[in-house]
Formats: sequence, C-alpha cells, structure tokens
Amino acid sequence: MSDVGVIHVVPRDGWVVLRIDHPAARNALTDDLLQALADHAEAADRDPEVRAIVLAGSERVFASGADLRSLARRTAMAAMDGDRTRNWSRLRGLSTPTVAAVSGYCLGGGAELAMMCDVVVASPSLKLGLPETALGLLPGAGGTQMLPRAVGKAVAMDMVLTGRVLSADEALAMGVVSRVSEEGAWLELAEEVAATIASRSSVAQRLAKQAVRTAFETGLGAGVEAERALFTAAFSSDDATEGVAAFLDKRPPTWTHR
Repeated sequence: MSDVGVIHVVPRDGWVVLRIDHPAARNALTDDLLQALADHAEAADRDPEVRAIVLAGSERVFASGADLRSLARRTAMAAMDGDRTRNWSRLRGLSTPTVAAVSGYCLGGGAELAMMCDVVVASPSLKLGLPETALGLLPGAGGTQMLPRAVGKAVAMDMVLTGRVLSADEALAMGVVSRVSEEGAWLELAEEVAATIASRSSVAQRLAKQAVRTAFETGLGAGVEAERALFTAAFSSDDATEGVAAFLDKRPPTWTHR
C-alpha cells in the first residue's frame, strides 16, 4: 500500500479499469495522483484495443477531492494555469467512452471527476457533494458548469452554497448518475456497462460521444449541424457498412473499428 497513492491499471477484453488507491488520504486527488490518472487515461485513449475506460475508487470512497496540504502551497497562477489544471483538461478531452464506478464518498474534485465521465454507475452508499465553499473556495474543475446542466440551477446552487450532499437515489433522480447498483455490485455493474460499450463499433461510439457532448457546448441549431457531420462520418465507416449488412443478414456484426 503506497503512502502517496497509486493508480491500478487492470486490463480487460476491450476495456480497462483505472482504480484510485490512496486510502491514507481517502483517495484525495493529489497532484501526483491526478497526473498519473491523466497519463494512464490518455494511454488507454490512444490504445486501439481499449474501447471503454472505467474509473473507480474503493468501496468506501471514490475520491475525496484535492489534497489540502498541496492546495495550501499553490500560487494563484498555478491554480489558474498549472499542471493540475492541464491534467483536468486532459481528462475532459478523452475520446474513448468513460464509465465512473462510484461508491461511498464522492466529494469536491471526486464529484467533478465522476461528472466528467460519460456514464456514472453508483453504489447505494454514494454521498456526492461539492463542499468547497466551506473552505472559502469554489469548485475549480468544472463543477459549477457540469452540475447545473444535470440538476438545474436551484439544486446546483443549494449544493454549492450550502454543501448539500446527494444520496444515490437523489443523484439518480436528478440525473447526476446513470444507474445505481445492488449493494456491493457497483464495480461489477460498471464493468458490464463498459463491456457493452466495448462490444460496439468504436468509430460509432467515439462519434456519438462527441455528438452528445456538443449538445452541452452549443445551441440547438449548431448542435444539429454538428450531429449531421458526425453521422456522415460514421455512415462512411467500414463498421457502418458491416452493421447494416449484419442486421439485414440476421447475424452478429464483426467490427473492424474502422
């Protein structure tokens, strides 16, 4: 067990699990740990054999936010444009579909990391919140932008300004998480979701991810135009030809991911 924390990389057939392991600090996202997570995630993103990425923590805590000791030493310029900011951008920029496997406490930067993922699978023990204003700060990795898009202004303001923590059922009802598992089955369910994603054409999956993300970054007209361009790209792929042919032939498709 490492005093500084490690990221365990667990390869699967078509996907990979990246598991945060820093129990001494409740899986706090130290600068080194965030760097390692971004490095491993980008390596998986470049690997043509990896078609989904699962981000996980432990049963008790997914991630508890930033390491406050290193935060206390950070300058304003480092907070604005330092390595940590660039590592968050690297994680947001992944093209491979991502699945968060979230159990227990998911706070601050941990909640932001989960919300960056495309699908969020939670255990019934989930406790998700953004407590930064209790420290005289505010969320700094996109939380104030991602959360209102999921829960609306009123609940987002409640969570950010009062530190309200959502349970698993509340987070599911409000759209912060995608699915809630049975007790103890959160990682198993997340891997089932990853396996389903990985079983489909990676060309279509990456383009579909890009299209959905565009919906949150543009107006409706521009988003529809972007979707049409992405659909055309998918339509011209070898996998689209195979997928249609397999459906008509009533057989499973054989993807080449091209």
